[in-house]
Amino acid sequence: MGIPAVAIVGRPNIGKSTIFNRIIGDRVSIVDDKPGVTRDRIYGTGEWLNRKFHLIDTGGIEVGDEPLLVQMRHQAELAIDEADVIVFMVNGREGITAADEEVANLLFRSNKPVVLAVNKVDNFEMRELMYEFYSLGFGDPFPISGTHGLGLGDLLDKVLELAPDKDDYEYNEEVIQFSLIGRPNVGKSSLTNAILGEERVIVSDIAGTTRDAIDTPFTRDGQEYVIIDTAGMRKRGKVYESTERYSVMRAQKAIERSNVVLVVIDGAEGIIEQDKRVAGLAHEAGKAIVLVVNKWDAVAKDDKTMKKMEEKIRKEFLFLDYAPIVFLSALTSKRLQTLLPVVKEVADSHRRRISTSVLNDVIVDAVAMNPTPTDKGQRLKINYATQVAIEPPTFVLFVNDPELLHFSYKRYLDNQIRRAFDFTGTPIHIVARQKNQ
Repeated sequence: MGIPAVAIVGRPNIGKSTIFNRIIGDRVSIVDDKPGVTRDRIYGTGEWLNRKFHLIDTGGIEVGDEPLLVQMRHQAELAIDEADVIVFMVNGREGITAADEEVANLLFRSNKPVVLAVNKVDNFEMRELMYEFYSLGFGDPFPISGTHGLGLGDLLDKVLELAPDKDDYEYNEEVIQFSLIGRPNVGKSSLTNAILGEERVIVSDIAGTTRDAIDTPFTRDGQEYVIIDTAGMRKRGKVYESTERYSVMRAQKAIERSNVVLVVIDGAEGIIEQDKRVAGLAHEAGKAIVLVVNKWDAVAKDDKTMKKMEEKIRKEFLFLDYAPIVFLSALTSKRLQTLLPVVKEVADSHRRRISTSVLNDVIVDAVAMNPTPTDKGQRLKINYATQVAIEPPTFVLFVNDPELLHFSYKRYLDNQIRRAFDFTGTPIHIVARQKNQ
């Protein structure tokens, strides 16, 4: 099931960030009475009635040519592009303003489902304030109060009623879906075209030419694949997002639908902090991962260059020590043939199941070699282990006290499981649970 994206849009200083923080249950957006505090899009994940959704907070849309106002409007327009449903927020106490009408016109042109939220309706007696907002043309307004948290349940009911509850793309379990993520202009589209052997995606030196994620099914050596080319930045007029910013929401959507994620790095430019942030999205989602060093043809090399680069990657991406590294050039197709076999290998690892008896033999041997830790005179006792899930492989240890399973010992068990079984390219999760007496 796909996770829908919801954008909160409106003019500045009407309480969008307060509502955002209430819905996701954390103070992520800065809340301030000064217009324009939230200049960029801010992302979070909310949940209502056991259904998750991405939430996007935006800077206000304001009429004017000042650079800050132009940038805020641009960010809001990008959020509208990314959203499945839009919450259009207005201020019930101030009535309809010219800026509200400007936002309404923008939303009509988007052809997206819109839910009108009238904020600052703090009690029942104030509900008559919302009736004039019917004239905006978005149907029934929903009275809410960011200050008191009123009306949010009804609002979210409507939002999720309009949100798509199913992914548009469904494939058989045997199909390996893999996405290419990375900061703009690392060669994701070029690599897609090189893998497919045809020009299916626009390739340009301008960072952010690709606007939407593109799914392309293909078959190679009897294996069915779907390659998902994630969007880069969209340029709008003369306003650009910085090339060092990444379209987080689109990358997350592609990652969610992937079995394998290729983290594409510019071999000529080297590793920057943004590469690690992008890779962290896939790691946190529990996906199988391949690190792809593209543009290797543009690197001056000797017999030690590849080994040095691999050592640097391992040092910079400590949290991805399980991920294989592939060096290639999308431009010249050099070493391109090595990529898909690795993609299949890590996809198989991601789906691997280990029988309970064999798993427990490995755990028993691991404990014999390195006894479990003690804390305040009490020793961790592992009664038995079992695998409870795949994608990623997840193991439950039934123990006397889950608090006794220290991180360092969990890491040791992770290494022992990997030594015994092939889990190349996939994270594995180890969970401790109290054994019922």
